[in-house]
Amino acid sequence: MANNIEVKELLDAGVHFGHLTRRWDPNMAPYIYMERNGIHIINLYKTAAKIDEATEALKKIAASGRKILFVATKKQAKEIVAEKASKANQPYITERWPGGMLTNFVTIRKAVKKMAAIDRMKKDGTFNTLSKKERLQVDRLRAKLEKNLGSISDMTRLPGALFVVDITREHIAVKEAQKLNIPIFAMVDTNSDPRQVQYVIPANDDASKSIDKVMTYVSDAVIEGLSERKAAKDTPKKEAPAKEVPAKEVPVAVKAEAPVVTDTTKQEEE
Repeated sequence: MANNIEVKELLDAGVHFGHLTRRWDPNMAPYIYMERNGIHIINLYKTAAKIDEATEALKKIAASGRKILFVATKKQAKEIVAEKASKANQPYITERWPGGMLTNFVTIRKAVKKMAAIDRMKKDGTFNTLSKKERLQVDRLRAKLEKNLGSISDMTRLPGALFVVDITREHIAVKEAQKLNIPIFAMVDTNSDPRQVQYVIPANDDASKSIDKVMTYVSDAVIEGLSERKAAKDTPKKEAPAKEVPAKEVPVAVKAEAPVVTDTTKQEEE
């Protein structure tokens, strides 16, 4: 469970501010503490508990080696999510969500490979053999692909989880993840339906300070999970020599000695 220091930090970041009461979703009632001046106030003790639950699950996913795709296309969340996801070495989408990003992943991978092919053209000199007009067209295509898909160029398979800021805005991404049974983690404000995601973090998803605070907890958990994975990979290598002495080698040694004894006996008789 979260402690009081974490709750105070959430309070200072304005995580508790919800939307106007007339815009609320009744399913968020369990996470609402009170109403003040026509605005719903989120219960930060529940938020802190949900952050703990979500970060623990994210840490396990990261430790298993699967990627977590971060999605946030709203202006106040773009830079924060891109920075935190990059720090944790995870893919992210901060521009327009490409339709079929998950449900038609094969096509998206083809676009990423096309981007890599253009890079190879520039390295091997093929690009310079094109006409000026063709080079301009290729550069524009490369820039467009980089803007929309550059952050997922290393994602060779479907992610192990999706982390979303504002599920109402990113409803297409949420639906695609639901269709493929990909776990969804999300910052959910009082105007959204929390039933759409498996790991709800009730929080203000409009203020940059609030987004930054929650994303800090999340990215730290992912980094911790990656560190555990690295440590687990290194450990077996050190223990390997000790395990290479199986009990089966003893009978083999005995069998090897038997002929030697026989030969000695024969020599004595001669």
